[in-house]
Amino acid sequence: MKRRDFIKKAATVASVATATTVIGAPAIHAAPKYNWKMVTTWPPKFPVFQESAEMIAKSIKEMSDGRLNIHVYGGGELVPAFEAFNAVSAGTVEMGHGCPYYWAGKVPGAQLIAAVPFGMNSQQVNSWITSGNGLKLWEELYAPFNVVPFLVGECGMQMGGWFRKEIKSLNDIKGLKMRIPGLGGKVITKAGGTSVTVPASEVFTNLERGVIDATEWVGPYHDYILGLYKAAKFYYYPGWHEPGTVIEAFINKKAWETLPSDLKAIVKAACAQSNAWMVAEFDAKNNFYLEKLKKEHGVKVFKFPEDVMKEFSKLSIEVVEEIASKDPMSKKIWEDYKKFMINIRDLHKNSEFAYADFIF
Repeated sequence: MKRRDFIKKAATVASVATATTVIGAPAIHAAPKYNWKMVTTWPPKFPVFQESAEMIAKSIKEMSDGRLNIHVYGGGELVPAFEAFNAVSAGTVEMGHGCPYYWAGKVPGAQLIAAVPFGMNSQQVNSWITSGNGLKLWEELYAPFNVVPFLVGECGMQMGGWFRKEIKSLNDIKGLKMRIPGLGGKVITKAGGTSVTVPASEVFTNLERGVIDATEWVGPYHDYILGLYKAAKFYYYPGWHEPGTVIEAFINKKAWETLPSDLKAIVKAACAQSNAWMVAEFDAKNNFYLEKLKKEHGVKVFKFPEDVMKEFSKLSIEVVEEIASKDPMSKKIWEDYKKFMINIRDLHKNSEFAYADFIF
């Protein structure tokens, strides 16, 4: 009996001690959660571009097990589309998604990151940014604005655009009013035309009514969706103005620095995933929709005359050199870009370009 009492008392003491240990133990802190806002320059549900933003947010949430949640807003839903960079720079929101040439008025060198007429294609510019000095220069360019850039895609070689009249010579460019942004627009102006900026919602109507004589958009996929084939019958190639347009995500520097290293790695991985997907998506969709335009709507594609292309090429160099001469950072980017472009083109002349002449 005494032994049973002793065992019973010992068990009680042990139970109390265990409970005390558990109750008195320091609480295990859960990993902090981050809730961010991402603003984009794209309309809600805009194919590929806005899809990329949504994909990045979803991937980050899944890979972080919900520790970093990003709410995505289309252009105009939280801030005006072209105010995205300013909102991220000021810290009003943590993240943005768009195209670097939209900030040309504030950051002149950004348009050299985005797309240089007759410059590098998507494969080449991806190499420059990822494995050359491109990303380092891009980060240096955005640093004064407290913004950190990330490559999230390229849209591939664009089409030359839709024209209401046939382009037979340089004379047909004079007086032409064309919706075309970025450096390409400056080239059209130098060639005697007029470049205008038209919101996506007004492009088709303005072209159909003759408010503008021509427009470039993106490529067969987006052109088909917008119905541009109904407003103009001359569809030109190649897209000399945007041979490999860069699409970016950008994060407020302070917000970026608050993230632990594992979440930073997850953000980088999600952006890299988007970059690989976007190039493939554009090639696949543009391939499919170019055939639809031809077979279902009888669209014929026209190649720009050689003299027009040569003049555009010459004027493109003048446009870029003028920008570089006025802004030290633009000059620094251009010199590195140009050197990389010349070298990689020498390589591709003996590989991709040479092969293209013999494919069946």
